[in-house]
Amino acid sequence: MGKKRMNADIPEKKKSKPDPVLLAAWILAIISAFFVIPDKEYFGYIDWRSLGILWGLMVVIQGLKENFVFEKIGEVLLKKVSLGWQLSAVLIFMCFFGSMFITNDVTLITFVPFAMMILHSSRREDLMIPVVVLQTVAANMGSMLTPVGNPQNLYLYGVTGMSIGVFLLTMLPYTLTMAALLGISILFLPGKNKPMGRKENFDTVKHFGNKLIISVYSALFLLALLSVLRIAPWYIAVIIIFLAVLLTDPKILFRADYILLSTFIGFFIFTGNMGRITAVKDMLGKLVEGREFYVAVVTSQFISNVPATLLLSDFTEDYRELLLGVNVGGLGTLIASMASLISYKFYSNAYQKSKGRYFIAFTLVNVLFLALLILEHLLL
Repeated sequence: MGKKRMNADIPEKKKSKPDPVLLAAWILAIISAFFVIPDKEYFGYIDWRSLGILWGLMVVIQGLKENFVFEKIGEVLLKKVSLGWQLSAVLIFMCFFGSMFITNDVTLITFVPFAMMILHSSRREDLMIPVVVLQTVAANMGSMLTPVGNPQNLYLYGVTGMSIGVFLLTMLPYTLTMAALLGISILFLPGKNKPMGRKENFDTVKHFGNKLIISVYSALFLLALLSVLRIAPWYIAVIIIFLAVLLTDPKILFRADYILLSTFIGFFIFTGNMGRITAVKDMLGKLVEGREFYVAVVTSQFISNVPATLLLSDFTEDYRELLLGVNVGGLGTLIASMASLISYKFYSNAYQKSKGRYFIAFTLVNVLFLALLILEHLLL
């Protein structure tokens, strides 16, 4: 990068290009409406609980993010390191563990630019591609452990009614495998034993947020978790979050990912209509039945794992296999998990000339890890 200034801002989206997944969801919804004329049953297609909880988590986590809470945690952890592998481990495992609670998308939006600034200021750009690639894998795979880690987990946890214990035990073996694979990968990083520069380079958070506001958001985050666990009514939690944020920090209400929420609604309408067409329902049911894991993995490679979840969930009752498939299916292609595009945009904006190298490294690592998790599934 030379003397080029690191840009830590979120990559700007071109206003002239609508989100392709959102566009596809609503095109499919509109086409399906010609086969199933809109009626009162359309309202029942939509899982309002999942959408409400997802919105609440988005707002609360965005509030914590804009008060630099996560960056401050990272800054504190980085002051404990002295070698290249230690720095890399902190940057990677912050994504792995952070995604379990603040979602894979927010984790990457927060910690990838943070890592790029740290590596640039420490003159360790030789670690840039491997660290960002492994951060992306870590966020996608760490998020699979918990119901709040990613949108597909939140949705499946809600519609299946499974207990938190069953959910965690289902995902734990694969999460532990990924933790081990990430740890092994760190051993192969270039210059892993090279000492780091001065610790002053790690002082990146200049304006920490208001402590009172952070306390409010922390309490709201706990409330959101209680609604996920079905301890607090989800609609009460949504109302409280809305009113609390409106009174204390109203701008945050506009920062939720409304594109993702709209995409969910489009796919809900499409899959709901498909479920009412007997021939289509029977065909998809036969295709998915007994093959949930593998169909989910393959489907995710082409349309990403969130749409794959919404598409396949109406045509199977083996939600455990579907849950595993859509999470493991987040590995593989660049679009298998749409969160992976976040890291790619950050990197390609800063390093245009080497974005091809990043893509190759990303694909090789993801395909290798995907193959290993499929092998684990075969053996379990």
